[in-house]
Amino acid sequence: MGRPVSEHFFTCFDTTYRVLGEYAPTFSNDAYCVRAYEVARAMGEVALTLREGLTEVPREDLGALATALEDAAHGDPSGALALYCFSMVVGPRLLVSLRDAREYADLSDEDVAWSNGASKCVLAEMMAVGEVAKGQGPIDDDAWQEKARGLNRGLEDAGYAESFGFSR
Repeated sequence: MGRPVSEHFFTCFDTTYRVLGEYAPTFSNDAYCVRAYEVARAMGEVALTLREGLTEVPREDLGALATALEDAAHGDPSGALALYCFSMVVGPRLLVSLRDAREYADLSDEDVAWSNGASKCVLAEMMAVGEVAKGQGPIDDDAWQEKARGLNRGLEDAGYAESFGFSR
């Protein structure tokens, strides 16, 4: 995979890993706390596979992605909003970015295999968040739902309507 594409995806996955890992212990709901740690761990493993191929690793967050996850973590002490943000706002954009890279970037067979594996990982974590959320009951709070919609608008306003791109 070309360096710009690798660096971009490293930044996306590393940002998700670092933000969720940092905020997971602050969540008041034990199920959400554990799931946030698991999502962070999985995203960190994906980032690590890219890091191993980069001689110098960019240590910066993808600003809009970090902001969305941080706003979600601050917006709900239970952790529900942060996991919603991952599974309904961030995850789908990661999947589209990975698909676009497979379709439009000049990837080797090894890079396509990595991208497929990363996509499966993101999807598995999104599904796992859904399973945890089912056991917690619905959130019928207009303010919470407005915060959730705001996360999506924030990424759209930053130019990430459908994806995070693959080499911005």
